[in-house]
Amino acid sequence: MEALNQSMFLSINAGAEPPGWLIGLATFCARYLIAVVPLLIIGLWLWGPRNQLTAQRVLVAKTGIALLYALSIAWCLAQLFPHSRPFAVGIGHQLLAHAPDGSYPSDHGTVIFTFAIAFISWHRVGSGMVLMLAGVLIAWSRVYLGIHWPLDMLGAVLVGMLSCLFAQIVWPFFGSRLLQFLSSLYRTLFAFPISKGWVRG
Repeated sequence: MEALNQSMFLSINAGAEPPGWLIGLATFCARYLIAVVPLLIIGLWLWGPRNQLTAQRVLVAKTGIALLYALSIAWCLAQLFPHSRPFAVGIGHQLLAHAPDGSYPSDHGTVIFTFAIAFISWHRVGSGMVLMLAGVLIAWSRVYLGIHWPLDMLGAVLVGMLSCLFAQIVWPFFGSRLLQFLSSLYRTLFAFPISKGWVRG
């Protein structure tokens, strides 16, 4: 498995003299494309058609549960199965600065793939597939730039699937109460912008 991991990495990782535009694209994807997650979460909670707002906030709450569970599982896996990054063991070319900590599973991959699977499961397949494409770009870029192994990203996909399954199972037990609590807290903290009509109540 390790030999396959290294072979896949070397086939994706940038060569000795990669084109500048491709480095720029990969760097943008590796650093900034993940911002789609908080932006969508905030947007779906604050705005939207009134007849869809409750469904959007259910989506946000369920996705939040899945993300928290996913990051917890990812942390546990990192402690149980420590794995050095490619540059830490002298393989490939590193083109993005990163601490030499454990690589498995990828935190960026865990977040974006959990988010994508959540949207496929609970929103629309089309929107979920767009997010899955963003996940593939993030995964490619971080391998291309030499800071992750391909199997780090596969692990992130599996964690995302497990986490969305967990959220789906636990939601019937306390989901309504959680949504009610979050909505009450939101109305208290955002009372002024709600009263001005800047965000939905």
